[in-house]
Amino acid sequence: MFSTPPILASLSKISTPFRRSQLGLFHGKTKQYGNNVPHSKHKTRRTWLPNVHTKRLTSDALGHDVKVKLTTRALKSINKHGGVDNYLLRTKPDLLGMEGMRLRILVREKLDVKRAEDEALAQAEAKVQLKKEMKEEKQKRRAKVAIVRKSRELGRNVTEGIFGSVGSSAQRVNAS
Repeated sequence: MFSTPPILASLSKISTPFRRSQLGLFHGKTKQYGNNVPHSKHKTRRTWLPNVHTKRLTSDALGHDVKVKLTTRALKSINKHGGVDNYLLRTKPDLLGMEGMRLRILVREKLDVKRAEDEALAQAEAKVQLKKEMKEEKQKRRAKVAIVRKSRELGRNVTEGIFGSVGSSAQRVNAS
């Protein structure tokens, strides 16, 4: 069994009329009291218990099945919310009970870990993409510089051809 966080430990001291509802997902259902009333109108006290079943529910966040006692009302609510994880995260704490709150904490922790991993992965991918873009930008700048150099050389060659050589051939050899 998992260790109980301090918040849940303080809640365990609270007296509840139907303590069994704290051991599963009962969605607020408790023991009901009333009378048996026969034809003679002699009333006798009786109780009605909630419709409790033990089910294995698949938790996407936890990555495994969770075996839990739950009422049919809770099962309908789980189906309505689209799974046990959404049910645990969206339902009010007073409807969940102790077991529900324990499961909610586990699911939240797992989702936080997954979210942190996804953010770290996204940041790493962003860095790689940024480096790639910077490299491409650098290559584009180098290509532009190369084009400008070629055009300058062509311009020099054209002007030398039209106006003749400016200076002696010894100066051109030393400059190269």
